[in-house]
Amino acid sequence: MMNYEIIYNYLKENLEDKRFIHTMGVVSTAKKLANLYGVDEKRAEIAALCHDICKNLSNEELLEIFKNNNIELSISEKNTQTLWHSIAAPIVAKEKFNINDEEILGAMRWHTTGKLSMTKLEKIIYIADMIEPSRRFDGVEEIREAVLKDLDSGVLIGVNHTIRYLLDRGNLIDENTIAFRNGLILNL
Repeated sequence: MMNYEIIYNYLKENLEDKRFIHTMGVVSTAKKLANLYGVDEKRAEIAALCHDICKNLSNEELLEIFKNNNIELSISEKNTQTLWHSIAAPIVAKEKFNINDEEILGAMRWHTTGKLSMTKLEKIIYIADMIEPSRRFDGVEEIREAVLKDLDSGVLIGVNHTIRYLLDRGNLIDENTIAFRNGLILNL
């Protein structure tokens, strides 16, 4: 796995300032949650650092990554371009930084939609992205507090918030998000 400083410097050069600040907030939140829930802090740090590695790529660049890697997008993914960066992130992290840890790559891949049967690390990156310190939205404090008490219960509150947000705007809801929510409910 590549050196933290190399990834950090790449992001500093390639992400917009606001996105870089967000990323560092996800890193600090993920490390805190990893320590709280017995997940390796270094793995959480790398996954958090790389989760938005493709955020500032153009749609054309992302489509080229998908084409070159034979990635078939689902109907909801094709029609929700805001998900594309997370689909490309593990590919770019593997190519640029030689990250081969499947759980770290999975945490990057599923940080926007979630999926059924996520690992603790994957859930931590998902929720850290939502609740990092620069995030400001109605309900964020409730999610932050809940996640500190119980990871799955807090993540479920976060997923419910996301689904309500998407419904209120008439947006598609990725089928993986529905499966993620249902799996959390069944496990609680």
